[in-house]
Amino acid sequence: MADAVAPRTRVAVLISGSGTNMAALLYASRTDDCPYEIVLVASNNPDAPGLDVARAEGIATFTLSHKGMDRANHDAAMHEAILASGADHIALAGYMRVLTDGFVARWAGRMVNIHPSLLPRYPGLHTHRRAIEAGDSHGGCSVHLVTATLDEGPVLGQIPVAILPGDTPETLAARVLFAEHQLYPRCLAAYVSRVRDPRWLTQQVRERAMALPEAEETLSHGMACFGVIKGKKFAWVSADHHGDGRIALLVKISGADEQADLIERDGERYFRPAYFGSDWIAIRLDLGDTDWDSIEQWLLRSWRTIAPKRLTGLLDAADMF
Repeated sequence: MADAVAPRTRVAVLISGSGTNMAALLYASRTDDCPYEIVLVASNNPDAPGLDVARAEGIATFTLSHKGMDRANHDAAMHEAILASGADHIALAGYMRVLTDGFVARWAGRMVNIHPSLLPRYPGLHTHRRAIEAGDSHGGCSVHLVTATLDEGPVLGQIPVAILPGDTPETLAARVLFAEHQLYPRCLAAYVSRVRDPRWLTQQVRERAMALPEAEETLSHGMACFGVIKGKKFAWVSADHHGDGRIALLVKISGADEQADLIERDGERYFRPAYFGSDWIAIRLDLGDTDWDSIEQWLLRSWRTIAPKRLTGLLDAADMF
């Protein structure tokens, strides 16, 4: 039987002004199939008009002026407010503050931004003027992950916007804003949904499994399968196999006692895979909170159970240095 509808990802939006992109994210979240919800709108500007929109729509708000505050202390206060809201992702929507490296590190992989250019062209300010002055045929917008370097995180999506004869930075900005409102909700929805996307989840397993010595990937019974070249298998990825509605990593364990213990400890995350013996366990990957370091260790342990001694010996020797 398929599981119930997955809970929506909780998102905090940071703004400094009118909050039109925040509003676009918010109204998109009201559709039935949207995978995220806005749980907080926070600002460094207590007079930001976007805060009034959020309050009118019943969204919790938090404001703290940055004036007279140390940047790190301000970021720490914003961080605590976001944590208190229960948010696990952040969307920057016209937040006109350069974030400290510490804040960015805490939210690595869970913070996105929208920028009014076709990155990597024109990071920073005055993007529309720079595009026009360069004679570009198009401006546009980009959604990207936030990293410590300004506007240089991996791009998640873009929309080009034609530059018309006689365009000014203001007229181009107005059209780009329409594109931003289309792009941002779609990119945010796709990004937060990846944690339950079988293709993305399989790729995460693939990267870790194929990093092991002499690993190879095959397709077996419709599942991605990993083993030692010309040897035994140590991992499978089951995606709705036999219609169970679950995406899981299957790895070898010590036997029935460990299998029973894992299932008793966390029956939502661990289960006995159909048509596999008591020396295998299935680990859910689609719960939205997968610890990929732990998955890497499970893969390594499973690989060790089937790898020839010449490989495990080499790995043991390498671990000593």
